[in-house]
Amino acid sequence: MIINRIGDFGLALGIFTIFLVFNSLEYTTVFALVPTFYESTINFLGYEFSTLNVICILLFVGAVGKSAQIGLHS
Repeated sequence: MIINRIGDFGLALGIFTIFLVFNSLEYTTVFALVPTFYESTINFLGYEFSTLNVICILLFVGAVGKSAQIGLHS
């Protein structure tokens, strides 16, 4: 159950980051705006990272946690 909550938290952070960056959660809007944010960075935990990398990693953590794959399995 704790592993599932880690997945929920990663997925929620990923979705919140998408909304923060793109001001929308619609696929067509987000995919249309991705090229404009290709070079952008975001401050995450005191470090500068590529915005798209942070979003992808957070969504990946959500997927791994929700499906209990290696790294987040018990």
